[in-house]
Amino acid sequence: MPPDQRLLRTEAEHSNRRDLNNLRAMLPFLLAFRGRVLFALACLVLAKVANVGVPVILKTVVDGLENKPEQILVLPVALLLGYGALRLLSSLFNELRDAVFGRVRYRAMRQLSTRVLEHLHQMSLRFHLERKTGGISRDLERGTRSVNSIMNILTFSIIPTAVEFLLIAAILLSNYAITFTLVTFATVGLYVFFTLFITNWRMEYRHEMNRLDSQANNQAIDSLINYETVKYFNNEAMEQQRYDATLADWEENAVKSQSSMALLNFGQQAIIAFGVMAIMFLAAAGVVQGEMTIGDLVMVNAFMLQLFIPLGVLGMVYRQIKYTLADMDTVFRLLEQSPEINDRPEATELKVVQGEIRFEHVDFAYNAARPILHDVSFTVPAGSSVAVVGHSGAGKSTLSRLLYRFYDVNGGKIMLDGQDIRTVTQFSLRSAIGIVPQDTVLFNESIRYNLQYGNTLATQVELEQAAAMAHILEFIEALPEGWDTVVGERGLKLSGGEKQRVAIARAILKNPPFLIFDEATSSLDSSTEQAIQQTLHEVAGQHTTLMIAHRLSTIVNADQILVMDKGRVVEHGTHDVLLALRGVYYEMWELQQKDEA
Repeated sequence: MPPDQRLLRTEAEHSNRRDLNNLRAMLPFLLAFRGRVLFALACLVLAKVANVGVPVILKTVVDGLENKPEQILVLPVALLLGYGALRLLSSLFNELRDAVFGRVRYRAMRQLSTRVLEHLHQMSLRFHLERKTGGISRDLERGTRSVNSIMNILTFSIIPTAVEFLLIAAILLSNYAITFTLVTFATVGLYVFFTLFITNWRMEYRHEMNRLDSQANNQAIDSLINYETVKYFNNEAMEQQRYDATLADWEENAVKSQSSMALLNFGQQAIIAFGVMAIMFLAAAGVVQGEMTIGDLVMVNAFMLQLFIPLGVLGMVYRQIKYTLADMDTVFRLLEQSPEINDRPEATELKVVQGEIRFEHVDFAYNAARPILHDVSFTVPAGSSVAVVGHSGAGKSTLSRLLYRFYDVNGGKIMLDGQDIRTVTQFSLRSAIGIVPQDTVLFNESIRYNLQYGNTLATQVELEQAAAMAHILEFIEALPEGWDTVVGERGLKLSGGEKQRVAIARAILKNPPFLIFDEATSSLDSSTEQAIQQTLHEVAGQHTTLMIAHRLSTIVNADQILVMDKGRVVEHGTHDVLLALRGVYYEMWELQQKDEA
């Protein structure tokens, strides 16, 4: 076998295994409502029994009218009532099945959506920094929808058709020559083989369409999120061209997919037409030879119509299954990814007694080829404040990410009150730390919602107190909608300083034993910064505080200052001590004083 064919065969086998695994992954959703599922299946079987009984009644009616015309006013009435009753029962059981199974389908969608969001929240920071929001949102939308689709297809198309096929085959085998059954089986077999062969060939176009659809969606969302940047550089045309180029590739694959589907549809209809024609020839010959009645001919014809009409749809159903499984695979692959940071099985709750932070010989690298921290050691005594300064890229903000355990250190350890943070639960660790980040991102909700995020149980009085301490209460109350003002996506309706003050109030509300100020006043004007600095000093006095700063004037009162350079602590001491050293800190201080002057 040529290498290309072996590769295609291997990929197809892997895809089939993935499809089976994904179908097995759906079983828990069905088993959760096993009673409803079994009842729905029972309704399905009863509906098909009633449906198959309709041609049998029809045959009896036709034979009765043909053989006993004198009973024309008696016999057909009873049979026609039975005919109508069977059709009514078929409809009743179908609707019962739909109503009962609805809860199963929609609960499965709800549970999968919730499970995916929970899993995304459990994933580590590295995953979220590398993911593309637009692409993953489209993949998740299609994947969640696929669960509903696959359950619909199985319950309303495949299983009903299979049950009907078995019932019709049993009637044909027990009442007519085996030729009818063989022709029926041969037609169905050829139809299924042709459908599977052509559809598997077409799947390449569908996969490529999905990939390009996600890519185009990601490009569109990315350009809209960065709307201001696009405008700054007059790059609307470039964004439009990039988006259109991706859609052009999508269009080509969509056209190929549509053209190949036309071939598939024609082939399917040709097989069905030849199958029905062969059955009708056999039935007509049986009538001519006296082996079958007109009623038999009518019944066989009705059976073929009942069987091949849904079978005609089955081709489309198979394509939907393949597309749906492809969409579903994206979600289940995501759920199979393990978080980079996990709690240890023996992890305990963090116990904060004093509130000391200690870094012991910490080494860290986001990428092994580019180390960030080298042998960093320092202690923040309980209740004191330590500031970390240094040039951009020195590794200052990395300290807060490691303290939150968004990443694990490569060497050394980080201790809180003598407990290695890797040995405690992430929830208890992060509950004990509050942060005012340099880049404050807010939810597209009200100011009250964003502020209360620091403490969901906070009362309005506590919200107002925290807002007053962060010098934002007056601003909030002056807004037309006050606390109910929606801040926009990522808080874009607020200025940088306003967002930062919301973040400060939020950290005050959380009231944790450990506080991190990461450039907490970088977006504030001078007068507001002076007022906030006093607030931060008061707040820090009640907590163990790590302050990451670029402007040295904001940390002159810190109990200790660490100077970092190229991932190492090169100097430490108070402001006066470091100035006296006339080293790196002294040079930074002099440079900033000149800039301010």
